[in-house]
Amino acid sequence: MEGIFRTDLALEQRELSPGGGHELEGVEAVEETKGGFRVTTIDILDERGSLSLCKPIGRYVTVELDSLLRRRERSFAEAAELLSGELRALLPPAGEGVTLVAGLGNAAMTPDAVGPLAADTVLATRHLKEQLPQDFAAFSRVCTVRPGVLGTTGLESAELLKSICGFLSPERIIAVDALASASLSRLCRTVQLSNTGIVPGSGVGNDRAELCERSMGAPVFAIGVPTVVDASAFSDSEDARGMFVTPRDIDASVRDISKLIGYAINLALHDGLTVEDIDLLVS
Repeated sequence: MEGIFRTDLALEQRELSPGGGHELEGVEAVEETKGGFRVTTIDILDERGSLSLCKPIGRYVTVELDSLLRRRERSFAEAAELLSGELRALLPPAGEGVTLVAGLGNAAMTPDAVGPLAADTVLATRHLKEQLPQDFAAFSRVCTVRPGVLGTTGLESAELLKSICGFLSPERIIAVDALASASLSRLCRTVQLSNTGIVPGSGVGNDRAELCERSMGAPVFAIGVPTVVDASAFSDSEDARGMFVTPRDIDASVRDISKLIGYAINLALHDGLTVEDIDLLVS
């Protein structure tokens, strides 16, 4: 079945382009294998590439975690270390400022809970560094927030975060959110990192205000995981239009991938930490 399916993944936008996207002007892509995981880096260089992939100019790194499902020894630690390295490569050099980690989404709805659950395992250290500077000298300054969703708070995520940014003046923002995919095989098995900000809810056609450097006053880096797939991707029924499908084991899958992202953020932001250290600190 051929058609245009909703997806938040730059990798899939490229795959769905004519010729698999190999000849797109203004787009460069590199595919590698790192530690047994497939990593694809897509750079949208100019407006031509932006129009072709329907995404802002910037870098999109996609890590496919199929080998994590085989439960090899240390596979979780290896995946967390790989993701942390890719995130570090996107982030600007750290200064003395605050990093704000925003867990976007609805914690009460499992497919949309990736952001809030990931934020739960991110180490909040700003207050500790202020109160015990010598004990926490090796840590960077991090705050976390779960802004919720408009339907339950009456506030746009962007409105709440902009208010927080006005008080904190963060050096950078890391936003974690659930995404939509065009492929069942990529649900909860793929992580996309980008340096272009994010539009919460865009994957399911419920676009909210954009989170980006222009609106927040600080660069916004996005980490997303596809948890739903457009039903039109595998059904031509009229009833499938506007519907999204999620795996039967979504509860366990979202918990696992959210923990992985939270750990990867900790490793990226705090020098010298190990997965074992984080286990102790978040327990």
